[in-house]
Amino acid sequence: MVKIGNDWDQLLKDEWEKPYYKALRSFLIEEYKNDTVYPPADEIFTALKLTPYEDVKVVILGQDPYHEPGQAEGLAFSVAPGIPLPPSLVNIFKELEDDTGIKAGVSGSLRPWAEKGVLLLNTVLTVRAHQADSHKGRGWEQLTDRIIELLAERERPMVFVLWGAKAIAKKDLIERASRRPRHLIITAPHPSPLSAYRGFFGGRYFSRCNYFLQDNEMQPIDWRLG
Repeated sequence: MVKIGNDWDQLLKDEWEKPYYKALRSFLIEEYKNDTVYPPADEIFTALKLTPYEDVKVVILGQDPYHEPGQAEGLAFSVAPGIPLPPSLVNIFKELEDDTGIKAGVSGSLRPWAEKGVLLLNTVLTVRAHQADSHKGRGWEQLTDRIIELLAERERPMVFVLWGAKAIAKKDLIERASRRPRHLIITAPHPSPLSAYRGFFGGRYFSRCNYFLQDNEMQPIDWRLG
């Protein structure tokens, strides 16, 4: 039984008993036993632990965790303190500064965002070392699709930030699950160096999130990481 420690436990309790999750769990037990897998097992659900369902204001969707040593800490796009910034995160921080004037600093950990209501959710929550997408298609997508549905069903509005084709593919899921159009969905190219200059830069994602939250009588996100 997975223990998150907040309202996600009740919302997801049925998922842990479904055949797909039991198969995923068996697969992960063998993977962690026989290979190097990221993030550490006790950090797989960090995004849900740090950002309770009722506290979510912004969702930023990633793909699978970083797959090099020490990087992944259970939050999309985030790396543990002291780890060099991956290129995608460098570009996110550049856009943050251009948009808001906030300088991100030297740490690539986005935990302060998660603690302020930004759910940093990867659609696949584990990965084998040095092998991107190695845990794709094992069941994580079914769980994270359910998480996205639950968020979209919530009455209080939020912002979904979808960077890149894989994240943008979740737009239909969000729109189907929402009872009426009330959430803001922002789409753009991925911040990786391969695509960032095709439309990622200049998207003003951080200020647009805050304008939407303020328009809906919610406190804006303080995007500072210090």
